[in-house]
Amino acid sequence: QVRLVESGGGLVQAGGSLRLRCAAPHTITSEFRSFRMAWYRQVPGKERELVASINSGRGDSKYYADSVKGRFTISRDNSRKTVDLQMNNLTPEDTALYYCNLQGRENAWAQGTQVTVSS
Repeated sequence: QVRLVESGGGLVQAGGSLRLRCAAPHTITSEFRSFRMAWYRQVPGKERELVASINSGRGDSKYYADSVKGRFTISRDNSRKTVDLQMNNLTPEDTALYYCNLQGRENAWAQGTQVTVSS
């Protein structure tokens, strides 16, 4: 199991921005660099959905869900063992509990960080 910690959520007005951070404080740098990472979100009554992902290594390849493309940016800093999600022009539809995790590998889910966007 790879332990992950999400932070940066909060309450923001529509049109505002938030930056979420996913950290892996107990993982060595070389191992973290090998992980493909992703951000997910979930609202009550719906399945967890993939928001964005970033490939291993330098993170040159990225994926975004259509609903967030052009507004969200995923990035990684392997020296700090973090993956960030910059969220701009937020709307109430972005309100959800946001999780980060490894993609393509079984791993436990952390507690997530809540994002609430008011109209």
